[in-house]
Amino acid sequence: MPAAELPFSKGEYDRRLTKVRDAMARAEIDVLFVEDPSNMAWLTGYDGWSFYVHQGVIVFHDGDPVWWGRTQDANGAVRTVWMEDRDVIGYADRYIQSTRHHPMQDLAERLRARGYADKHVGVELENYYYSAKAHLVLTAELPDATFVDATALVNWQRAVKSDEEIAFMRRAARISEKIVDGIVERVEPGLVKNELVAEIYADAVRGTSDAWGDYAAIVPLLPSGADATAPHLTWDGRPFARGEATFFEISGCYRRYHAPFCRTVFLGRPPQEMLDAEKALVEGLEAGLEAARPGNRAGDVARALFGSLERAGIKKEGRCGYPIGLSYPPDWGERTISFRHEDDTVLEAGMTFHFMPGLWMTDWGLEITESILIRDGAAAECLCNRPRKLFVKD
Repeated sequence: MPAAELPFSKGEYDRRLTKVRDAMARAEIDVLFVEDPSNMAWLTGYDGWSFYVHQGVIVFHDGDPVWWGRTQDANGAVRTVWMEDRDVIGYADRYIQSTRHHPMQDLAERLRARGYADKHVGVELENYYYSAKAHLVLTAELPDATFVDATALVNWQRAVKSDEEIAFMRRAARISEKIVDGIVERVEPGLVKNELVAEIYADAVRGTSDAWGDYAAIVPLLPSGADATAPHLTWDGRPFARGEATFFEISGCYRRYHAPFCRTVFLGRPPQEMLDAEKALVEGLEAGLEAARPGNRAGDVARALFGSLERAGIKKEGRCGYPIGLSYPPDWGERTISFRHEDDTVLEAGMTFHFMPGLWMTDWGLEITESILIRDGAAAECLCNRPRKLFVKD
């Protein structure tokens, strides 16, 4: 029997499958193997902590998709996917972390049995979960098949969110607000970092009155002082100190949907250069929100932000935003569009992004960010609603 409690309606899954099949047809792919757990969940509802082994969803042009993975995880698929039990297939444990066998041998056998041994097979080559060894084994097992790079093929179909997805992201945003409120209230000199992180996790998992908290795809990031010149440090057992800024990069998560949110807290009196940077950053964020409208380009958002920073004498390169939605570790981004100068992707209503213009300077860092929704006839909507500023606790 299909899962009793699916996150979305069957019509929503049908819509997604149609979009993916259309993309497969354009890419001349006969059968698609999807190993990214975010794409697996988006297509089928599958939700389990099993992405450390090889697993995937096989998408055909006719017939329902097939969940394929470790046999002991098959019951988890039966409990979470919308397909019938016959469309859940497990492989034996002898393939797990073995030097003699590989799960792709089993997958190849399944594809041969279905008549795809000499067809165009799509695989997600640039993906955290599809290893070089997996590709080598699969191609060796199917020497007559033509392999097509389907990197981000499903990801691009996820770019415009449905109303059902946006409702989940709004719930995640309420959790993000709760986390940030707790951070600002609790952080003080002498408090050790891991104690605050414990409270962050408690707020994240408890959620709100209408949204239980799921685990986020990225752990809380909260470097202080000179450590905040690096964007991706986590925490340790040292105490917060007066005279330092700490940025907090967190996200509420509801049913795998995220709303990343960053705010910075300074304990003491901030230096003038940080206050000047705060002013330029907030002005740039607001300019970027105005530029984030349907019909404009992703690069227009970056140019609006960078223009404000440059007028303040701050040079920033790279990207300042990326699409968000459903995700699993190690990343809550969707790995398609980027807010950067050279990205000419046309923005559409229903797209959602983490507008993320972090400043990592010589001896301090500052993050003030927003999760945003592109909407018709207006500037982008911020999913979270908290002051857009550097928080100072003197």
